Amino acid sequence: MSLATTSPRDERLLRLASAHGLGAIAEKVLARERLTHDDGVALYRNPHLHAVGALANHVRERLHGDLAYFNVNQHVNYTNLCNKLCRFCAFQRLPGQAGAYQMTPEQVADKIRAQLGEPVTEVHMVAGVWPKIPYSYYLDILRAVKSVRPEIHIKAFTMVELDQIAKTAKKPLEAVLEELKAAGLGSVPGGGAEVFSERIRQETYHLKISGDEWLAIARKVHKAGLRSNCTMLHGHVETVEERVDHLDRLRRLQDETGGFQTYIPLSFHPENSEMADVPGPTAVDELREIALGRLLLDNIPHIKAYWILMDIPIAQLALSYGADDVDGTVVEEHIYHDAGATTPEVVKRAELVQWIRDAGRIPVERDTLYNVVWSAEPELAPVGKPAPVAS
Repeated sequence: MSLATTSPRDERLLRLASAHGLGAIAEKVLARERLTHDDGVALYRNPHLHAVGALANHVRERLHGDLAYFNVNQHVNYTNLCNKLCRFCAFQRLPGQAGAYQMTPEQVADKIRAQLGEPVTEVHMVAGVWPKIPYSYYLDILRAVKSVRPEIHIKAFTMVELDQIAKTAKKPLEAVLEELKAAGLGSVPGGGAEVFSERIRQETYHLKISGDEWLAIARKVHKAGLRSNCTMLHGHVETVEERVDHLDRLRRLQDETGGFQTYIPLSFHPENSEMADVPGPTAVDELREIALGRLLLDNIPHIKAYWILMDIPIAQLALSYGADDVDGTVVEEHIYHDAGATTPEVVKRAELVQWIRDAGRIPVERDTLYNVVWSAEPELAPVGKPAPVAS
């Protein structure tokens, strides 16, 4: 790329990147060319995080300007019963163990009822996987949510949960998805992907579905007309090459279906798990994961800095390293707090707005599907219209 063909800002970025061994990658970024596996490995291994972050911020601002999205949501972790025995998990319990629970549909409804005074637009429901839970239960908890708050969007059931739900129902997943949608399911979260490497699966979560199976279920979810998120659990025993492969496999499925709307790197928390001896990721690691997600996942619109798993100042900083979303107000999250997360379990809407402003970005309240609910930017799309996402 000739410097004469770029803006002064692009020239500065290219000079910065070139000074730190990333000139060829910067040229691709500026030309909007897809980065390769080798490019991804080079970005992970480059010691100059500020240069990597500057490239990611360029893409982030090209797509979203200064906008930073959030929503008003609540979490319901309806059971911690689980037979997957993942070594990194501190949330799971077996029946009879201290703290084991399964909410009734009425208790799920009570959780929703408790937040009726808040402008919640989404409930995020994920939990453990227990084969003895009847299929009807999953339909009942969806209906219970809708009975209390009919207008709320339900984002529920990871690909791992959906695999078990279909097996319990003894029906094809395609049929199960239609019945779940009829009961109130609106979209699917991105958890349970972990790292797609079969080596990692055998070492840390061998009873859970494989990466190929996760992707196959996501494909069916998207074909059923449901959007989903996608994730990667990082910062434990995976290699750089395995991370890049994971991101590339997400990118290839997105090329096929277009169904992923947000990518969320999930930070490994070792506390209270069988892997407590493995040091978790640092703040530098977390920022690099955000940046690599934005640079490699060129076809996924949004990158989320999930503040529950980060110190809040790191999530704010991530808004300049590729992230354009900070998730929501949450309310009573257990999975990551059981694993040692020290962030609050709930924040007020006004706090999220202020965090975003303090980070130098423009807060935009969205619903689950990125329709604008409210914005500090008066010229943004009016209420009820999709938030603009440039290609």
